[in-house]
Amino acid sequence: MDESQQYSAAEMERMMKVQDVLLKAMAKKITWWAAAEILGVTDRTMRRWRQRLEKHGYVGLADRRKGKPSPQRIPVATMEELLRLIEKNTTT
Repeated sequence: MDESQQYSAAEMERMMKVQDVLLKAMAKKITWWAAAEILGVTDRTMRRWRQRLEKHGYVGLADRRKGKPSPQRIPVATMEELLRLIEKNTTT
């Protein structure tokens, strides 16, 4: 992950909350199950986040999808063709 990447305030807040909860769970102040409940995720996700925090530090908690196009994105050429066909059918 590019550590120089800029994060929005909302992303920073989410990462700080996740980090805080993870650190409490790692210090055994709360259980991993309770940490998952607080964050609204599964215990499997908690294990993955813990590994990413240990391996990559704070930036490992960032959304890794940022900057990547959606896999459901329609190619521009397809969309242009679709719009052309719709316009053709509405004018006839």
